[in-house]
Amino acid sequence: MTTNNALFLQISQTLEQIIVGQSSIIEQLLIALLSGGHVILEGVPGTGKTLLVKVLSQLIKADFRRIQLTPDILPSDILGTNIFDFNTRDFTLKEGPIFTEILLADEINRTPPKTQSALLEAMQEQQVTLDGKTRALSPLFWVIATQNSLEFEGTYPLPEAQLDRFVFKLLIDYPDRSAEKQMLIQAKNSSQGKSTNVRELQPIATIEDILTAREAVQKVEVKENIINYLLDLLEKTRQHPDVALGASPRAAVIWLQTSKAKAWFAGRNYVTPDDVKTIAIPLLRHRLILNPEAQLEGVNSQAVIESILKQVDVPR
Repeated sequence: MTTNNALFLQISQTLEQIIVGQSSIIEQLLIALLSGGHVILEGVPGTGKTLLVKVLSQLIKADFRRIQLTPDILPSDILGTNIFDFNTRDFTLKEGPIFTEILLADEINRTPPKTQSALLEAMQEQQVTLDGKTRALSPLFWVIATQNSLEFEGTYPLPEAQLDRFVFKLLIDYPDRSAEKQMLIQAKNSSQGKSTNVRELQPIATIEDILTAREAVQKVEVKENIINYLLDLLEKTRQHPDVALGASPRAAVIWLQTSKAKAWFAGRNYVTPDDVKTIAIPLLRHRLILNPEAQLEGVNSQAVIESILKQVDVPR
């Protein structure tokens, strides 16, 4: 186990102490960070989506900004704008919140498509083009978007092109009874001044630690039988009778990268079939488009993914 691996385990453990009952979500979020992929967090109000991101940003020594997205937000509110300076007689760029390392796009589905698309170039190419000039973003640049799974009135569902920019779509559900009890105990301690103050948390990892970890993830070994297994799964997503549009070649590359990140996070330098299977649902649930008949019958993408995982033989 490398030092960087230990740092990520420490981040995970600290997050689990504050965000109780969401250990799998925390692990998948860190796997996305290791693979350099953006994430959508979806859940009902009050499940700790924003708190999770804020705590994580405290544990990483990096610039963090949050955008509360609403219907009246313009692309320039995210990217920035050129302003004429009367002293220098020239235009200077007033940078928007996108010029950061970790960006929380809160309630991304509440802002119109024109504003949503302002994130596309940044998320895919880590750069922003304003008035014909291209500016590079931080090599760490990482977007975490949240959305409410209940409210649809006044929202703008993300188009497939933008959904495909997100590595994972993580669904945050209610914690179980024991986790919720622990949360209530923490709330009681907070009222007595005994709990951990999020703002007092000290950073555990730096940008350099994360970039070094990403380089280590690239060196994780992938055997040919694992690649063939992944190809079999991809082919099944395109042939399944309930699926109108299966996983893209981009999804294939992302699946391989996140499988390597999963293996590295677990302390291994090789990928196993379980690594591939574990991340299948969060990676594919927002990429598969079901045909109308399946949707009318109440079939969802998670059920389709689970059936595909059962149909494909696992290599030894």
